Amino acid sequence: MTDEREMFRHLPFPFENQRFPSNLGAVVQVTVLSGQQPAREVVHAPDGSWIVGDGVNDPNLPGASVATHITHAIEWNSSIAQLATMAPGRIAQRSGPGDPWRIIDLDGWEA
Repeated sequence: MTDEREMFRHLPFPFENQRFPSNLGAVVQVTVLSGQQPAREVVHAPDGSWIVGDGVNDPNLPGASVATHITHAIEWNSSIAQLATMAPGRIAQRSGPGDPWRIIDLDGWEA
């Protein structure tokens, strides 16, 4: 099944109703999209883009990550939805499913 919605890398923040827009794009690790690994890291980069990773595997390897709607990552990891209010320049991390997200400043990123 193909997702026909438009996808945008940047959308005005804060989001309406404190929810991720359905057309917001993100770079997501394939292991998270497949349900093979839980999301353990969610980055809201200083430029407004979003990244979702498993916190275990290298997301920079060829084919390890794809651009997709962030809602697809939320399908496997519903708690990501609560991070829609996380300000740019922050990272949320957790040990695993059911664990609380810890939000800290993202160091070493340029806007």
